[in-house]
Amino acid sequence: MKTKDNKNVIYWLLTGCFLIFIMVIIGGITRLTDSGLSISNYKLLTGTIPPIGDAEWQDAFELYQQHPEFKHYNSHFTISDFKSIYFWEWLHRLIGRVIGLVFFFPFVYFLITKQLTKSTIKKCIVLLGLGGFQGFLGWYMVKSGLVDMPDVSHFRLAAHLTAAFLTFAATLWVALDLIYPTKKQVNTKYRNLIIVTYIVLLIQIIYGAFIAGLKAGLLHNHWPLMNDGKFIHPSVYAFDSFTANILENPSGIQFVHRMLAIVVVSLIVFLWYKSKPLQLTSNQKKAINALLILVVFQFLLGVFTLILYVPVWLGVLHQVGAFFLLTAMTFMLHRFSK
Repeated sequence: MKTKDNKNVIYWLLTGCFLIFIMVIIGGITRLTDSGLSISNYKLLTGTIPPIGDAEWQDAFELYQQHPEFKHYNSHFTISDFKSIYFWEWLHRLIGRVIGLVFFFPFVYFLITKQLTKSTIKKCIVLLGLGGFQGFLGWYMVKSGLVDMPDVSHFRLAAHLTAAFLTFAATLWVALDLIYPTKKQVNTKYRNLIIVTYIVLLIQIIYGAFIAGLKAGLLHNHWPLMNDGKFIHPSVYAFDSFTANILENPSGIQFVHRMLAIVVVSLIVFLWYKSKPLQLTSNQKKAINALLILVVFQFLLGVFTLILYVPVWLGVLHQVGAFFLLTAMTFMLHRFSK
């Protein structure tokens, strides 16, 4: 009998991480190409296969024509135009299905062959739950753009994207638990500083999703000042309440995202500085150095994405940068926690 929590289990979990990474990339392309509302129904099995033949494509196009996005924005679309946006949403959903299969069936196999410890079984059940919830959030998000206005709720988009990032982080964490089973002494003060930074980074990712949902990146395309040479443009506080300005006002949300970017960079530089007098392992040194490089790169990506008016390739690269930053942050937190 194979040992419990063996290398095959680790490879399985890391494969899941890789597939979630691909899913996030395709999701970013889907969003930036306005493809997310091209498929207005959900068929778990038959939806795996795209329309075949002219008749099926015509049926799919006619279904799309019944919804707000076509009526408000894309009434000029031909079937050829429709096919181009349909592809990205279909691919996004297909990869979601593949992830479900890759997680579920190997888990059942490892369970039957008793290759998982009780602790890992519990963790994997949580991962499966997160994956299922992520799929629900995706459809819940799409539904918000099929009624009245052809734009998904930026709150639902943020929930969908954040859930994907957290599912990845949780999967990576379980894999790291198996890769590094030996416990070590923890510097709780430094670890808590990492946790604070991690939370701020997650809030920044949420605000990135808000920007995407409201297309707030198409406003104030200057740096470091906003439009009209102002550090805080009047539109930032144009709504009646503070809460509305930071949660619903596109200009206010962009301003918060700008400021949080500076906070994230500052916190990570501070982490790097505070690590200097510590006795670090090789992995801990690699984690903090990688984090420092990635946050500078991500900050520059954000600035160029903004001033170049959010080209698709740069918007996707910025989202990938956030993903890598969260990966490094998760690895660092793990290495300073266990």
